[in-house]
Amino acid sequence: MRPISALLRRPALSSIVFSSRRCLFSTTVSAREEAMPISRSITVMQPPPDARILSRAERPLPVLFNSQEAALSRKQLAGRTGVLAIKKGMQAYYEENGTRVPVTVLVVDRVQVTHVKTSTKEGYFAVQVGAGARNPRNMTKAVIGHLTKNAIPPKAKIAEFRVRDESGLLPVGTPITVDFFKEGQYVDARGIGKGKGYSGVMKRFGFSGLPASHGVSASHRSAGSTGQSQDPGRVLKGKKMSGRMGGEHVTTQNVKVVKVMPEIGVILVKGPVPGPKEGWVSIQDAIKKEDP
Repeated sequence: MRPISALLRRPALSSIVFSSRRCLFSTTVSAREEAMPISRSITVMQPPPDARILSRAERPLPVLFNSQEAALSRKQLAGRTGVLAIKKGMQAYYEENGTRVPVTVLVVDRVQVTHVKTSTKEGYFAVQVGAGARNPRNMTKAVIGHLTKNAIPPKAKIAEFRVRDESGLLPVGTPITVDFFKEGQYVDARGIGKGKGYSGVMKRFGFSGLPASHGVSASHRSAGSTGQSQDPGRVLKGKKMSGRMGGEHVTTQNVKVVKVMPEIGVILVKGPVPGPKEGWVSIQDAIKKEDP
């Protein structure tokens, strides 16, 4: 087997680190071995007898920066802003080849950019959009002043979409229609899920319940034991119990856009999206797919 330095292309190395699947090795190479020519035939390199296993503290680790700019660079964000849509329900859509696809109907109603946030002022890049229409008497003076400052009519819903950098910002007052998305692309749909009220552990967490045979008296759907005895003598935090179910923010990722109808302002997406009928849904480019 050729000496260790025969496999190296970097001259004048006195310390070499070998890596394997489980550990790292360190050894020393003499000057005579460094001067030997490199062979064309490559053999499997094995750790030498004098190799030393590096401890966890000696292994090099990646440097993580705790600055705000470094945190934004690590955050996975979409390159463009999103839109607000109203969920109208689900129906069947038939493609040209006759395939039946279950779709959700989303209506985009008068979406407009209301504000822009930058990293120099707010610390991050974001686009604030408003959708729909609302009676000014049902709005606060702060929101009315915020919209009238940029000559924007009252909106029924206002939401903010974070973007990766300043290239995803749009001028204030820019209208956004369904043409913003293309057929076949993937989006992330966010909304508030349906509220299901106070639910038991069988519905809320999928508990199997107590036996339905002898020995159980009118507690077949109960949670059973919820803790120990004197040690620790209390119920641990986070214990799954009955309580309010639903009504939380839910995100459905990688939803495919099946059809875009600009003439009526409708987007058809494949499958279900969070929220009840007539609820607001935020649609933005999928962060786990390539930018459209």
